[in-house]
Amino acid sequence: MSLETPFQIKNQVFDADAIRRAIARIAHEILEHHEGSDRLALVGIRTRGAVLAQRLGRAIAEIDGVELPVGALDITLYRDDLTTIGPNPVVHQTEIPFELSDHKIVLVDDVLFTGRTVRAALDAMVAYGRPATIRLAVLVDRGHRELPIRPDFVGKNLPTSPEELVIVRLTETDGVDEVVIGVAEGGLPK
Repeated sequence: MSLETPFQIKNQVFDADAIRRAIARIAHEILEHHEGSDRLALVGIRTRGAVLAQRLGRAIAEIDGVELPVGALDITLYRDDLTTIGPNPVVHQTEIPFELSDHKIVLVDDVLFTGRTVRAALDAMVAYGRPATIRLAVLVDRGHRELPIRPDFVGKNLPTSPEELVIVRLTETDGVDEVVIGVAEGGLPK
C-alpha cells in the first residue's frame, strides 16, 4: 500500500526514538549473528528499505568501527503484480557499488507482509551476482505471509488484520520518523 492511498491513523506504533532503538538492536544482532563485519554488506529495497540500510550501516559503524558497503535495490521489474500496478511503472536506479559475490548480504526492508516484495528482491539480486549468504532484516513483521519467507532480524513483530495498513514514514522520504497502523479510507482497494 503506497502512502498516496488515503488512510486514517488508528495508532502510532513507533516514534523516532523507538525506530532508532530498533535499528541499534538490529545492528547488534547482525554483528553477533555474523560474528563481526567481515565480508558483510547491506542492500536495502527501495525506497524505505534503502534508507533503513543506510541507517543500519551507520549504526554498525558506530558499534564495530567498520563502514560496510551499502546498496539500494529496485525491484519494480521483478514484481509478480507488475501488470496490475499500471502501464508505466516507475523504475528507480539500483545502486550496488560493490561486488555481491562472496559477500554476506543483509537484505533490508521496512515492512514484511506477504513476502512477495522479498521474493522479487531475491530474484533481482541474483541478476547482480551470487552472494555467499542472504539474510533478511525488517523494521516491522506484520504477518500474513503468502510465501515461505521469514526475517532473520526484526525490529518489531506487529500482529495486524489484513484490513489494517502498516505505514513506515522516515525523515529522509517523508519528513518524520514513525510507524503507524491505519485503515484505508473506504476500505482496501480490490
